[in-house]
Amino acid sequence: MRREIPLLITGIVGVVFVISYFIPHFPFNMMDGWFSDWFSIIQACAIVLGALNLLLISSQKIIRRKTDWGYSIVVMATFFLMIIAGFSGGVEFRGPDTTFTWLYNFTFMPLSSTMYAILAFFVASASYRAFRARNAEATLLLGAAFFVMIGRVPIGDLITGFMPEGARLSDLTGWIMDYPQTAGQRAIMIGIALGLVSTSLRVILGIERSHLGGDS
Repeated sequence: MRREIPLLITGIVGVVFVISYFIPHFPFNMMDGWFSDWFSIIQACAIVLGALNLLLISSQKIIRRKTDWGYSIVVMATFFLMIIAGFSGGVEFRGPDTTFTWLYNFTFMPLSSTMYAILAFFVASASYRAFRARNAEATLLLGAAFFVMIGRVPIGDLITGFMPEGARLSDLTGWIMDYPQTAGQRAIMIGIALGLVSTSLRVILGIERSHLGGDS
């Protein structure tokens, strides 16, 4: 029953959502709101379980002195710091002059910006390895990337400023982004949608069971 009940709930909820999309009449038009309330409850419970799991894993690394256990101390210290700051602020803990807001704006946000800035170097490194003219497709990708990058910066217009309107690098970049890039992006999105539909059907019908912790 530990597997059958979750599969039954998943199947019922999935079928109801599909039906409510095509039949917007009572009671199906009300079920979306009813299930949304349950989803909020489940999400709240999942956040609590995630926090407890984070504390458990971090404490185990500290006790057993595993690799990089010092980072676990930082994680736990900042975790409790934000909790104390939130509870000390009361109901209005997200107000403009609270300790929680100050920590979020001047600690969390700069760290997030730093992490995203570091990702730019990883993207550049991956692009260097991927954009090699090994075959015709890679050469086409390399050429398109070169024209897009040059056309997006002022030096592109500086180099081709003498050319007539419509023949400059910025115009070529716009054409690449509007037509080939958009067509490729739509094809990828269609493929993702088809994959999402097939995966959803597998979950609703009980064929896919990896989310239960067992074999699919």
